[in-house]
Amino acid sequence: MENLLIAFVLTLIAGLSTGIGAVLAFFTKRTNFRLLSVCTGLSAGVMLYVSFMELLPSGIHELIEGGAGERPASLWALLAFFGGILLIFLIDRLVPEAENPHETHAQAEYAELRDANVETPPEAQHHVDETQRHQKNKLFRMGVFTALAIIIHNFPEGLATFLTAFEKPHLGLAIALAVALHNIPEGISVSVPIYYATGSRMKAFMWSCLSGLAEPIGAFVLWAVLALIYQNPVFTPPLFLLGLTSSAVAGIMVFISLDELLPTSRAYGKGHDSLYGLVAGMAIMALSLVFLTV
Repeated sequence: MENLLIAFVLTLIAGLSTGIGAVLAFFTKRTNFRLLSVCTGLSAGVMLYVSFMELLPSGIHELIEGGAGERPASLWALLAFFGGILLIFLIDRLVPEAENPHETHAQAEYAELRDANVETPPEAQHHVDETQRHQKNKLFRMGVFTALAIIIHNFPEGLATFLTAFEKPHLGLAIALAVALHNIPEGISVSVPIYYATGSRMKAFMWSCLSGLAEPIGAFVLWAVLALIYQNPVFTPPLFLLGLTSSAVAGIMVFISLDELLPTSRAYGKGHDSLYGLVAGMAIMALSLVFLTV
């Protein structure tokens, strides 16, 4: 039961970190894009290291312990690993490129959000010309579609965080931190267009948080299905299933790192910022595994 609660809490925290992005966009005097680059690269480093050095080897070991021979276990693990990549790839293809949640925003876009001397535009104007109304509608649709895109992307991230934290809480903590760091720029991507469209910081913040709720919702759906299968809310899956799950989660996180996190880190940073973050993330994860698994 303790591991179950830890898994849900970590997934919830990771998901709602999109709201941090909205807060940063609205209330900080200057968005530090280089810091975002390092943090996103760090997130990728954590995910890549834990996938190849812990989850995939652990998956193979669990499959062997579950009754598969050494070579069949490796084959099953590889099938699950690439199956996880295929799953997140298919989900990614469902999202139109125009609503890609990982597009960066220019510094100028945030100026009005943080300028105390600029009045917040009213949400309803009786004498707005048609061009302005069309622009606001377009911005609002962009923000909403970005939120929906992030919801689709975040669903498997919630599964990955929950499953890892449920089986190995110390790894779940690291993955939740990595997911939280990469959700911050996504929160900015949602909040900026919705604010400009509605003039409401609260609406922009709420939509940002809503986009992150897909992760705990995904975790709850998975738990409900498994609890129903095992007829027990605190279930213990067989080792063979745990091995497949660990390998599939590794695949999901590798895809997220290579397709989303590293390109986003490169876009936000300068020079080797993303590389610094990547190596730091790997080093932090390596040290954590050494000291937390003793």
